[in-house]
Formats: sequence, structure tokens, C-alpha cells
Amino acid sequence: MPATFDDLVQLMARLRSPEGCPWDREQTYETLAPMLLEEAYEAFEAVEEAREGNPLELRDELGDLLFQIVFYAQVASEKGEFTIADVTEAIHSKMVRRHPHVFGNEQAEDAAEVLRNWEAIKAEEKRAAGKDEQAKDSSLLDGVSLKTPALMEAHQLSTKAARVGFDWQRLEDIFDKLHEEIDELRAAIHSHKESEAEADKARVREELGDLLFAVTNIARHLQVEPEAALKSTNRKFRRRFRYIENGLKARNRTPDAATLEEMEALWQEAKNSDKL
Repeated sequence: MPATFDDLVQLMARLRSPEGCPWDREQTYETLAPMLLEEAYEAFEAVEEAREGNPLELRDELGDLLFQIVFYAQVASEKGEFTIADVTEAIHSKMVRRHPHVFGNEQAEDAAEVLRNWEAIKAEEKRAAGKDEQAKDSSLLDGVSLKTPALMEAHQLSTKAARVGFDWQRLEDIFDKLHEEIDELRAAIHSHKESEAEADKARVREELGDLLFAVTNIARHLQVEPEAALKSTNRKFRRRFRYIENGLKARNRTPDAATLEEMEALWQEAKNSDKL
């Protein structure tokens, strides 16, 4: 019979038992943290594989991520803090509570209204938990981790702000903002070339950040996850550059000895290939 979730929980308990695995027994919240992050990223990347027709990679990576969650819960259970049953109960209750348009009598006409209600319910949960004083000094954006990769952070920040109406109404308006940021970056670069002052260098960095933030907002309005989009482009660049390397190798040449024109010609060949 196929293994069940309970089988996985029992397997984890066995690995942590005195008769289990010495390495698994040594793990703590702190030592597991890098692995949790790594598995989350690998699952994220596997989403693109699934989109391209290879769902088994995503299946396996989700399994690895689930194992980390069960691992954490087992450590917590041994410390007397909570169990995997507490984890599932907490998330089940939260999802029922935050979907009153499904499990209650509320109405939600579209996804935007669902998200607005979600934020309102979160705020009410804080008040009910006695966190009113803490909430007075809090921000809607506090829920976005400072440790999130910058591109993903920008997407999440602007998404949360948009839920309360702080957003461009039209995609064309963001393109106007994009062109404005490009002009400001060009001006900053020109100033830095003229003066080479540290202040102007800092301004270049700031304007470049503003430009990237504008691009992220375009992705959000197009309902494209920017991190996934950039990852896809990175993979494409890897494939096409490898084509250049292989093409040069066939001519007994290396990239550092080749001319830009040679590499550009091979790049265009790769670009015109359906597979690259």
C-alpha cells in the first residue's frame, strides 16, 4: 500500500528515536533552518519544471519540503512545544476562518475582494489575541520578511500595498513610471561619470533599485511572478551560453580567445533554435 502522511510522521519519529539515525537525532531548529530554506527554493524552481511538462520533479521537491516540516514538528514534539497534529489543526482553522465566503455567510465577488477581506481578518485576529498595542506600531508590510530575496520582497510589498488601494490603476501608468526611472538612472550615471563622487554612486544604486521596483510592479499587474520569470531567463541564458561554448570548442577555441562577433553569431544561432 502507498505510504500515508501518518506513515511519514512515524518514520520521522523512528529516525529520531534512540534506535534511529545518529545524524537525525542531532538536528535542532537552528541546524534544520538552512535545509528548510534550500528545500523551499528547490520546490520553487521545480514549479517551472512542472509548467514545462515535468511534474514529477515538483512532486519530489514537495516531498522533500514536507519532510522538513515533519522534521521540525518532531523536534518540537520532543521539546513539549507542539506536535504535527497541532500544526495541521492550526492551519486548518486559519484557512476556514479566513475564507468566510466559502465556509460562512460572507460574499466575495472577485480575488481582489478576497485579499482585502483576508487582511481585515488578519487585523481582527491580532486584536482578538490581545496584540492591539503592538498593532498600533505595526505596518501592513511587516508580514513581508526582510530576509526574502529582494525581487520577491518587492513583489510582496507592492502586492500588500495594492490590497488597500495603493496601486496604479493602469498598466500604462507603470510603464510611464518605468520610463521616468530610466531617465533618472541615466541622469545619475551621467552625474557619477562627471564627479565620481560617492554620493553620486549611491544615487546610481538607488535609481537602479527604483527601476527594478517598477519592473516588479509591471510583473505584478501582468500576474507574472517576477522571481520565476527571472529564473526562467537565467536558465535560458545558461543554455544559450553553453551553446556558444560548445560551438567555440568545436573550432578549438575558448570564449576568452573568441571575438565578440563570433560569440554573438553563435548566440543568434542559439536564439533561433526552438530548443534554446
